[in-house]
Amino acid sequence: MEQVRSISKEQVTMAFVATCIETTARYLNTDYREVFERMERVGMIDDYILPNYEPLHSESREVLAERLVECLTNWEAEA
Repeated sequence: MEQVRSISKEQVTMAFVATCIETTARYLNTDYREVFERMERVGMIDDYILPNYEPLHSESREVLAERLVECLTNWEAEA
C-alpha cells in the first residue's frame, strides 16, 4: 500500500519562498544565493513574499519573476 505524506502549511510556504528566490535568480541570470542575500538585506522575504503568499502564488512564474525583480530593485533603491 502506498503511504501518503502530508506536509504542513509552513513547509508549503517555505517551498514557495525557495521557488521565488530561484525564479528571480533565473530571471536575473545570477546565483540564487546572491538573490537570497539581496532579499534578506532589504527584508523582502518577511515583509513582502510571506505576507503576500496567496496573491503571489496565483501568478505565473514569468509574472512572479517580473514582480519580484521590480520589488527587489525598488526596495534596494530605497535602502
